[in-house]
Amino acid sequence: MSTPHPLFDTALIRRRLARAQAGGYAGFLLERAAEDLEDRLGTVMRDFRRVLDLGSPAAVADAVLARRYPEAERYRLAPLPEAGPGRAVADTEALPIGPASIDLVVSLLALHAVNDLPGVLVQVRRALRPDGLFVGCLLGGATLTELRQSLTQAESEIEGGVSPHVAPFVAIREAGGLLQRAGIALPVADSDMLTVRYADAFALMRDLRAMGMTNALTDRRKRPMRRATLLRAAQIYAERFADADGRIRASFELVWLLGWAPHESQQKPLKPGSASARLADALGTVELKGEGS
Repeated sequence: MSTPHPLFDTALIRRRLARAQAGGYAGFLLERAAEDLEDRLGTVMRDFRRVLDLGSPAAVADAVLARRYPEAERYRLAPLPEAGPGRAVADTEALPIGPASIDLVVSLLALHAVNDLPGVLVQVRRALRPDGLFVGCLLGGATLTELRQSLTQAESEIEGGVSPHVAPFVAIREAGGLLQRAGIALPVADSDMLTVRYADAFALMRDLRAMGMTNALTDRRKRPMRRATLLRAAQIYAERFADADGRIRASFELVWLLGWAPHESQQKPLKPGSASARLADALGTVELKGEGS
């Protein structure tokens, strides 16, 4: 069997993240995700003894876990070397975690850049103890839609063709199905749209570089984009996606995935036809039967 062609150049992703962190990491998206993580964990009335931060670009989730579960054993699989106990550099797609060994796995803004997301979720499921929890945040399909449209139109006009510039992020309608396919129980998927405003498209691109989020697709164009194409893309962006004050909008969709490792204590759906009460009685209405009923 042939090996699937990888979507992302993972070595390049690590190099660009290292460059971003060395030059002053733009962490506002990650910090927003960490705030949301704390809110979401606050609704889970459980204590976890062994917790893992899986691949988050920086250690902001670790601070959340330390506050919420100060007595827990905390581990972090980081994309780059870090100092501190319980930390190791690891490939997110080949988890060095024993089966049924972790109570809580969290991951912030990392899993949208893996080549086999279903496979990673299967590994997460295996690593969780029964009734263990997974909470992940990744960039969704509406992320950078304005930039994608502007670059595509500009490249088509100036160069007579297009090449991929923005990754095909997961769509929210697919997210719950991915959890189910991985064997994760009680799956929940939702999204939060964040709009960030910039002076122009070039300011947005500088921020993406400072996040380590520039194009790392394996099939990306290997030569720099023409200056004329970039200028035209910035013009299109300003024409189509600017507010009244001239500042442009950039969309970031944060998709949240939550689910549990199966356990006998969890709620299970009833079998079809096993209901003991009629919906019409509960609603106080009259049931209307169709012809032939």
